[in-house]
Amino acid sequence: MAAPRPVTDEDRDEVRRLHGEGLGRNEIARRINRSPRTVSLIAEDLRLTFDRTMTAVATQARVIDSKARRAILVQRYLDQAEKILDRLDRTEHNMTEVSLGKVVRYKAADLPTQDVRNLIQASSAASSQAAKLEALDTGNGVDEAKSMLGQLAAGLTAAYNAMNEGDGDAS
Repeated sequence: MAAPRPVTDEDRDEVRRLHGEGLGRNEIARRINRSPRTVSLIAEDLRLTFDRTMTAVATQARVIDSKARRAILVQRYLDQAEKILDRLDRTEHNMTEVSLGKVVRYKAADLPTQDVRNLIQASSAASSQAAKLEALDTGNGVDEAKSMLGQLAAGLTAAYNAMNEGDGDAS
């Protein structure tokens, strides 16, 4: 294992300068070839903080975009379910079979039972997927999930910080 590399005044100056340019902790770490934990410690010593507003805004934008995409998918699933059910309601069905090595085409009033079952299953699957996607945006249990995820994030952050306390390149 390599010996720890002490933090230099040059490191501190670079963190201050890059922070002043609005760069985040991870980008600063990449640019000065230090761990994010070391950059955090340097920033703390310099009384610098990293603005998380942009992260929150980006996360909120992703949430809104995902909700819109789910709404589109719900509509597409319902459209497919409707098209499938419309096929079942036709009064005449175009049929194709192979008989004695030849393709035979004909019209029938009813579909074979297996085809009816398959179409109903396909329509049901599309409707079920639509319902599952809609349930994601109904708000049922959302606050509890957010609370649980927040607690999980806090626990992971604490564990990460504890693991990286002595990462070897901070002074």
